[in-house]
Amino acid sequence: MTPHIPGVLRVEGLDGWRAPLVFDSPHSGTEYPADFDHAADPVRLRWAEDTHVHDLWAGAAEAGAALLHAQFPRIYIDANRAEDDMDPDALDGPPPWPLAPTEKSRLGIGLCWTKVPPDGAPLYARRMTPQELRARVETYHRPYQRQLRALLDAAQGRWGAVWHVDCHSMQDRASAMSTQPRGAQRPDFVLGDRDGTSCAPDFTACVAEFLTARGHSVALNDPYKGMELVRMSGDPASARHSLQIEVNRKLYMDEETRAPNAGYPALKATFADLARHLAAFTQAALQGQTA
Repeated sequence: MTPHIPGVLRVEGLDGWRAPLVFDSPHSGTEYPADFDHAADPVRLRWAEDTHVHDLWAGAAEAGAALLHAQFPRIYIDANRAEDDMDPDALDGPPPWPLAPTEKSRLGIGLCWTKVPPDGAPLYARRMTPQELRARVETYHRPYQRQLRALLDAAQGRWGAVWHVDCHSMQDRASAMSTQPRGAQRPDFVLGDRDGTSCAPDFTACVAEFLTARGHSVALNDPYKGMELVRMSGDPASARHSLQIEVNRKLYMDEETRAPNAGYPALKATFADLARHLAAFTQAALQGQTA
C-alpha cells in the first residue's frame, strides 16, 4: 500500500489506525494536470470540486480511521464513476474498452466530464482522444480505486469487518447539470446507502440520528444514492458497509469564491465528533459480533 502518489492520492491516519473505519474524499482534489486541455474559465472548473472536504474530515484520522483523498480534480476524471460511464461520442475515435454511459454521462458528469458547472457549457473545444482517456484512467482512476479497495481489505483482514464513509459536498440548489429540477433546494445532508443495499441500516441510522440531533436537516437517498465507490465497497452480507455523506456547501463555504465561511470551524468540529461517534459504533458492533 502506497500512502502517497504525488498528484494522485494521499492516505492519512495509517500510523494511528485503530478502528475498522475508512473515509475517502474522491472529489476534493485541486491539483490540475498540465495536460488538461480544456476550453473553460478556470474559475468555473472549481465548481466541480468538493472543495475542502478532505480537510473538513481531518478529524477522522485523529479518531482512529484511515482517510484517503484524491489530489486530482474530478472534472478531469471522476474516481466515483465506473470506467465505462462515458459517452462514446465524446471521443474522436473508438474507445479503448466498451462504454456504457449512464444518466451521469448525459448530464456531462460521467467518467470524464464534458460540461462545465453550473450551467452546462462545453468543457472542451474538441473531442478527447481514446489515448487521453486511457492515460487518465491508468494514471488516476485505477490507482485511486485500487487504494480504496486495499484499505477496505486491510481493515477487514484486521478486524473482520469494515465500515466505509464516502465523503462529498453538494451545491445548495440544483443546477442545470442535476437530476433534480433546476433551483431545487437541498437539505443540509443527504445520506446514500443505495436504497439500503450498501450497508446495514443501523449504520445509516447512526449517522442520521447524530446529524439530526445537531439540528441538521437530513435526507436519505434523494437525490444521491451513492455511486461507484459505494457500489463497489458495500456488501453488508460480507461485513463490508459503505455509506455516502453529502454535505451542503452553504454550511461551510462561499460557492462562488470557494473560500471557507463562518460556519467552517463548527462543521469541521461536527465531523470530528461524528468520526469519534462512528469509531465507537464500530467497536460496539465488533463486540456484538463476538459476544
